[in-house]
Amino acid sequence: MELLTKANEIISFTNAAGQLYYHPAGHVRLAWAPGRVPLEAVQDYYEKVLAVLLTTGARKILSEHGQRAPLLPAAQQWLTQNWIPRAVAQANARHCAIVEGADPVHRLATETVVAGAPGGFEFKRFAARAEAEAWLAGLKR
Repeated sequence: MELLTKANEIISFTNAAGQLYYHPAGHVRLAWAPGRVPLEAVQDYYEKVLAVLLTTGARKILSEHGQRAPLLPAAQQWLTQNWIPRAVAQANARHCAIVEGADPVHRLATETVVAGAPGGFEFKRFAARAEAEAWLAGLKR
């Protein structure tokens, strides 16, 4: 399944935060780079995510955290108070599958974002990408 998925993906953007892909199955995939990412790079990355959601009509997000360091508190706050509400309102985004990162501190930071996100946006966490893709595929648009 992973080879098929990668073959169908279209890379949309790359910066210090990672690479952004669009998949014709109706989701965008955030492949995070390792290490700490400055707030401005995180914001730029997510603005491109929103642009891809809007231009493609995709409503679902797959965020592969891998070796990513925890997001800075300012980035966590910006996500929960600014970006997620806009993604819900503008792109009708409703679901985010998270493939857990390796760092336990990272998982705690992710939980802060999940807990602080506005209602109407569902997160589900997975250990592997294939499980996350299966969940997204089973959702209605």
